[in-house]
Amino acid sequence: MKVFRALINEHPFFHGMKPEHLELVVKAAREVKFAADDVIFREGDCAGDFFLLETGKVVLDAHAPGREAVAIQTLGPADALGWSWLFPPFVWHFGARALEPTTAICFDGARLLIACERNSALGYDLMKRVARVMMQRLQATRLQLLDVYGTHP
Repeated sequence: MKVFRALINEHPFFHGMKPEHLELVVKAAREVKFAADDVIFREGDCAGDFFLLETGKVVLDAHAPGREAVAIQTLGPADALGWSWLFPPFVWHFGARALEPTTAICFDGARLLIACERNSALGYDLMKRVARVMMQRLQATRLQLLDVYGTHP
């Protein structure tokens, strides 16, 4: 448990978080592994987890009617994966698939939400961190849309 706690503490997503908040976060965490091509979650499915990637690569994709899934962003070690657990209707807005063997720390979103409701300082801190992830995803999506739908001479 000590090593696992250190992994969470050292992850860039939690850098600078107060120790008492980290203690609450660690209680909702477990380590998970994915083989290459494993689907981590599908767009539209119920979202209940949050991941911090330790090793491997994961591709985020989005579906459009009549088209194949479009890769939005490739994530790797030190990236955070998943914010849909934090907002109703709690469904994934993207799909995620492991491109290679991948390990991650997985957080139970419901437990984190309860901890945030009970401790507003933790909730505010976590919300700011997730907002940064959301900004990165929006930028990646915008760039991908420009690439897919942009005009070509």
